[in-house]
Amino acid sequence: MATIFNESTVTSEVAGTGALRQPLLTPQRVPGSAIRLDRFAIAPGGHLMLDVPATSAAWIEMLTGAAALERTGESHALGDTHIACLPPGRTVGIASEKGAVFLYGEIPDAAAIDPDFATQPPDFRLVDWSREPVLSSQHDARRRVYLVTPKLFGTKAIKGEMIFYPPGTAAANHHHEGAEHFMYVTRGRGTVFPNGQPHKVRAGDVIHYADREQHYLAADPDEELVFAEFFAPGECTTVWADDAVACTWLPTGRDIRGQPPVREIKAHRHGAASAQDV
Repeated sequence: MATIFNESTVTSEVAGTGALRQPLLTPQRVPGSAIRLDRFAIAPGGHLMLDVPATSAAWIEMLTGAAALERTGESHALGDTHIACLPPGRTVGIASEKGAVFLYGEIPDAAAIDPDFATQPPDFRLVDWSREPVLSSQHDARRRVYLVTPKLFGTKAIKGEMIFYPPGTAAANHHHEGAEHFMYVTRGRGTVFPNGQPHKVRAGDVIHYADREQHYLAADPDEELVFAEFFAPGECTTVWADDAVACTWLPTGRDIRGQPPVREIKAHRHGAASAQDV
């Protein structure tokens, strides 16, 4: 059964100087899940350290503000469209002059779902998803941008996307086989339908679906709905309740800002893209 809650209901705990952590997806909240998810908020002038376990695939997705990520003598500027892969067994520092909020995701036993993880662990990678190619739905005005793929992050333990639903748009009913996944709503309002049951959602909501759980989502008629979606493992099969409305995503040749993207992705049917495409 889907787990749905808003981040505002989760108690914060001190995580560093001027930094707070909210544990969103935990073994207590979602028993048996392969995913852990935290939300961090850093006050102006604050900083914290993140220790990535040697067995974990981990990433940071910036939500608001700007920060600096420090690792092995290097500094990387993070803005609100950045997502970073953190190497296993390493420690990174995050500091912000004016304040920042970000998600920290982790797959604690990555080798269990990515057989190559132990011998070929991912290195540090930084992606600006606003420069990635936009794909559009063949059925409606929805758009998607990849955040995490094997090509971008070097691991099959996780896959991530940013999804944009214009006002009044909806997906078709479907489920995924071979992976659990979660959504984090960054903007707007809508309704999710796990197993056909409606639940209103808004910014800051987390929706977790187990493997094979049927679901779909619709945006409210008066505002755009935007959410990040992550799958573990990254490869799975999508099964549509009505195969006639199976979604194929078409390349637009543009990034989210309307400029030429940094790379090209071929058109594909959701859940069936090849590793070389993404």
